[in-house]
Amino acid sequence: MPEEKAVQPRGLRRLGNDISFSAICAGFIAMAVSYAGPMLVILQAAQRAGLSEAQSSSWVWAVSVGSGITGLLLSLFTRQPIIVAWSVPGAALLLTVLGDYSYSEAIGAYIVAGLLGLLLSLSGLLGWLLARVPKPVLAAVLAGVLLPFVMEVVQAVLDSPLIAGGLVAAYFLARRWSPGYAVPVALCAGIALAAGSGQISNAPLSFMLTSPVFTVPAFSLSAIMGISLPLLIVTMAGQNGPGLTMLRSSNYRPNDRLLLSGGSLASVLFAPFGSHAINLAAITAGICTSAQAHRDPARRYVAGISCGAFFIFFGLFSQTFLQLFAAVPAELVIAVAGVALLPAMQGSMQDMFDGPASGAAEAAVCTLIITASGVAPLGIVSPFWGIAGGTLCYLALHKRRPAYAAKGPNAAVASG
Repeated sequence: MPEEKAVQPRGLRRLGNDISFSAICAGFIAMAVSYAGPMLVILQAAQRAGLSEAQSSSWVWAVSVGSGITGLLLSLFTRQPIIVAWSVPGAALLLTVLGDYSYSEAIGAYIVAGLLGLLLSLSGLLGWLLARVPKPVLAAVLAGVLLPFVMEVVQAVLDSPLIAGGLVAAYFLARRWSPGYAVPVALCAGIALAAGSGQISNAPLSFMLTSPVFTVPAFSLSAIMGISLPLLIVTMAGQNGPGLTMLRSSNYRPNDRLLLSGGSLASVLFAPFGSHAINLAAITAGICTSAQAHRDPARRYVAGISCGAFFIFFGLFSQTFLQLFAAVPAELVIAVAGVALLPAMQGSMQDMFDGPASGAAEAAVCTLIITASGVAPLGIVSPFWGIAGGTLCYLALHKRRPAYAAKGPNAAVASG
């Protein structure tokens, strides 16, 4: 009688087996960091453009719920930790141009940018290009993106020795005894220290559902040229490119057509409610793709599902939770984000110098310097220039064809 093969659990049964406390916490922290920092750029842009409170709340609702649904479904479908968020460089762009157009024209421009992004995503061009970048260069881009955020912990400790310093101390003590729970322990310690020292605001919270506002789009050539095209460029180069790089450097092989087209489609669907762009996350993805989420890379996708679920929940009550995050000391958020990114930073630094290829280390160092510098010529953020400059350095120093990133867990077809 033939021996029966073990059957792998599928669907919800597998998800139930793969759920872990560390992955859920990683998803929560990724969401919290997104709200505590990048969300402020949206609020500032809305204020400068003179949007009403209802329109501003709808914008937050749209990017939160849209990001959450997209990230949750993509993580569940691909079994990879896919973190989806809103375009931070896109929001920064809107700080300067949103007030020059009517709100209806801006909504129309968002839709056009999403449709153009969908066409570009389906072509697979971005994934094809990234697949030809040497692995040490990709690792250096990741390290360069994370380095400024990790370094901010030092200033946070100087500004708030009790809260940030106590949080960092709790993190390293927990890393010694229980590495998988180091970040949750550090977060709890930071909250306890902030509450005990009276540095958490006790202002009353108004707990209510956010009502999205539908806006009929208007299309104008000036808004398409002034918003759509720049928004498309900074989102693809500043968010989706680094987002794919983050996954590749963590030894996943993302299906770029699926992931990018999913974000672009969500951008189109949620644009009438105020969403400017939905895309792959870069910084916060490092929290969920590292061993901090789970020691088994095949089970880290739960962190992506967790992050998506928290985004949806917080988006539905966005007005309430924005008040909650405003009540927490900024140093606490900076410190917990920094320590949560340390494992990803460590792994990328190791991968920078992994391999015997001559010239790879020098190219990786050049990539790190360019990316960490934060330069943005032509309005395109530094990770793009880091990849371009690092690859050119590698080709100049290395005669043989570069060895591309190897297949990782949950491998998928690179370009669909």
